[in-house]
Amino acid sequence: MAHRSGAPSARTRVKRVHENAAYDREAIDAIHDAALVCHLGFERDGQPYVIPTLHARLGDRLYVHGSSASRTLRAVSEGIPACVTVTLLDGIVLARSVFEHSINYRSVVVLGRATTVIDPDEKNAVLEAFTEKLLPGRWADSRPPTRKELKATGVLWLPLDEASAKIRVGGPDDGGTPDAELDVWAGHIPLTVRALPPVPASDLKEGLTVPAYAKRYKRPGLTDVPLPG
Repeated sequence: MAHRSGAPSARTRVKRVHENAAYDREAIDAIHDAALVCHLGFERDGQPYVIPTLHARLGDRLYVHGSSASRTLRAVSEGIPACVTVTLLDGIVLARSVFEHSINYRSVVVLGRATTVIDPDEKNAVLEAFTEKLLPGRWADSRPPTRKELKATGVLWLPLDEASAKIRVGGPDDGGTPDAELDVWAGHIPLTVRALPPVPASDLKEGLTVPAYAKRYKRPGLTDVPLPG
């Protein structure tokens, strides 16, 4: 894992509110691992596309997957420049003025060119990583992919050589301004993602109970925080 104090490239350097930038792989990896959904951006025939999809990180590689027939995967697999973004929303920031309102967040931008995973064993290992990221313990409890299913699934990876994070925490920044004298409440409202009780399939066989890993499901990196009173 690379530890960086500066941007890995000029095009990944955060220019707007640069004090919120983070280039260390530890911070970047933590955000990737906590988020379930990323957005994959690319340009095709003069038209930009940004597609939401699942992702998983293994070491220095960020993987995305989908149908082998997917236009997105076929386009990006040709080695065209691509961009992957991840955002976690952590709170709403309420300042005294509308102009200073903001949100607390953790985000990552990755730039690079994708490589297609060809080897069936590697593809199977990546699909296991996707499953275990969604719900640890589920892979061993489910039927593994067949050869036909593996062939029908496309898997791509991007290197994490060009990645930057941006993170905002805490309350509003208007405390040292004349706005601080206004009779307007200011602060921030923490937000969190939590799981509700599992809902069984309508055609579930009798006698099957909810597995323990589903009962205790909770996303890593997302903490239940009570709203302020």
